[in-house]
Amino acid sequence: MSMEIETRLSEQLARYLDLATSQAKLTAANMANIDTPGYRAVGMDFEAEMRGAMEGVDRGRAPRHVRLKAVDGLIARPDGNNVSMDRESLNLAEAQLKFKTGVALLRQEYQRVLDAIHVDGK
Repeated sequence: MSMEIETRLSEQLARYLDLATSQAKLTAANMANIDTPGYRAVGMDFEAEMRGAMEGVDRGRAPRHVRLKAVDGLIARPDGNNVSMDRESLNLAEAQLKFKTGVALLRQEYQRVLDAIHVDGK
């Protein structure tokens, strides 16, 4: 028998982790295509996606697909590729930090729930 315990905060954190993972995947795809002629870097507006995810939690909707956008303002090389390894490395570090933070917060939330269960069980 499996029991799932979800709170509003745990659902929000799950969406946050999903978005951090999506950001890391986009960054990895950009890095993988650094030598692909004509490839244009793609990204997402993390804050806008997070706002949409929070609205989805509040309204009980399933997670939506992340909206991708072309990254503006990057310098294209003569082959048309505009991926900057420096930019992508920073993005990857940011995504990793977001993910680690989300995991730590989710652990705290589950500990809070377990503590509440144990207090009620006494």
